[in-house]
Amino acid sequence: MAVLEGTGTLRSSIISSQLTQHAPYGGVVPELASRAHLENVGAVLDGALNEAGIALADLDRIGVTNGPGLAGALLVGVCYAKGLGLGLGVPVYPVNHLEAHLFANLLEHPDLAPPFMALIISGGHTLLVSVEKWGTYRVVGRTRDDAAGEAFDKVAKLLGLGYPGGPLVEQLAREGDPRAIAFPRPMRNDPSSDFSFSGLKTAIMHQVKHDWPQLTSKRLAEVCASFQEAVTDTLAAKTFAAAEEWGASAVILAGGVSRNEHIRRRFEREAASRGLALVFPSPQLCTDNAAMVARTAVFHAARGALPSLDFAVVPSLGL
Repeated sequence: MAVLEGTGTLRSSIISSQLTQHAPYGGVVPELASRAHLENVGAVLDGALNEAGIALADLDRIGVTNGPGLAGALLVGVCYAKGLGLGLGVPVYPVNHLEAHLFANLLEHPDLAPPFMALIISGGHTLLVSVEKWGTYRVVGRTRDDAAGEAFDKVAKLLGLGYPGGPLVEQLAREGDPRAIAFPRPMRNDPSSDFSFSGLKTAIMHQVKHDWPQLTSKRLAEVCASFQEAVTDTLAAKTFAAAEEWGASAVILAGGVSRNEHIRRRFEREAASRGLALVFPSPQLCTDNAAMVARTAVFHAARGALPSLDFAVVPSLGL
């Protein structure tokens, strides 16, 4: 939950993590996620209001994610938001989760203005989006199988590292040589702007089988570093080629995987070498958060949108 005043004053932002519940299963269990949402939503709202120093009656509009995502978890949030909106007599704005990741950048870079090329990278999505103006988007590339974050998590599971896998792989990769293993760069030479990471994941599996049981800590770090380098090479090549093709003068990053420091540093170098601006959120705004949802709702409210309460949850909602 978050409380946003105006377009840029973040009064509070509370995140209730469920990592400990899902870690034993190596991934998110939808039923557990829904129950945790239901159990915690009221307390998290109280925390956000207390931190902001306001009362429930002070809210003048509500934004809530209605997709994409897990149906059960989305239903909890949407039903709760509709109940609040009805009780308070304020409008409730349905927010696209992917669009909200783009708006996370506006919270810290209020002058960010399209057109630009955006890369949204998370556990569930890898999208290249040409942003012509806020509210107008053209998806120019997407993953054909695994998302980048999904690949990180699956590789971590193959290596027995635990969950969530992305930060664990990144941590080990700092100790390894990224050139130690020549993993493939999937679709690197494909003329489209699409991605594919399932083949890379399979290459890791074969490498682990080859090294097992002599998979030393040094070799483990080399696998992580080489895998991360392959993902980074692919993301950077596709993104900057798309930026050139679409005539973008800036590139922005969004989504949970964009907090990866190795990816950030590579994109900084690539952008600088091409004379392009690069923008990305601070780490706490890369992962799922209510602040970005609030900022998106404010945008749609400013456009004069007057939503009704009959909007639905759409787990497969596109951008």
